[in-house]
Amino acid sequence: MRPPLTLVFATLLLLTGCQSAYYSAMEKVGVHKRDILADRVEEARDAQVEAKEQFRDALERYRSVVQVNGGELEERYNALSSEYAASEDSAKAVHQRIAAVEDVAEALFDEWEGELAQYSNASLRSASARELARTRQDYRTLLQRMKTAERRIEPVLSVLHDQVLFLKHNLNARAIGSLQGEYRTLQGNVDQLLRDMQRAIDESDAFVRRLQSSN
Repeated sequence: MRPPLTLVFATLLLLTGCQSAYYSAMEKVGVHKRDILADRVEEARDAQVEAKEQFRDALERYRSVVQVNGGELEERYNALSSEYAASEDSAKAVHQRIAAVEDVAEALFDEWEGELAQYSNASLRSASARELARTRQDYRTLLQRMKTAERRIEPVLSVLHDQVLFLKHNLNARAIGSLQGEYRTLQGNVDQLLRDMQRAIDESDAFVRRLQSSN
């Protein structure tokens, strides 16, 4: 059953209000939205670094289950199931960190644009507007890289979920043999995910450097 729209809107207003209060409180102690954005981009980068390792481990675990002979089937299934659960957790962490970046970036750019009208010096206003446009474009590139990598996660999780679910009810050597053909598909998905995540990680580092150098 879906929650009433009034409840949804109330929740969104509460969350928005909490974030606004948080930014205001941080500003009072000298921590500005630009600083928070840099911190959150670094946190998103770290979450993607951890996710890279997790999905690489999950692929290796899958390979050991379907391609390596020997060992108890139950133990191999449990290990794969644990890797899937850990991969889900990594995916959630990446999603949450990206959402946090989006929230503070939107608040920063809204504030920055609104403050342009406060300049009495046209030259300074123009310089600030150019810096805003450059930073916003850098951010769009960063967010695109992050979102591209994030979209690659679901196909990997989908394959892992199906295989874990199948093995749960068909835990025998024949069932494991039938999953070997999926390994190449999963490997291709994971390889692409790792490449896109590395691009997002590199872009995060570059964005933070540019953001900090312009302070």
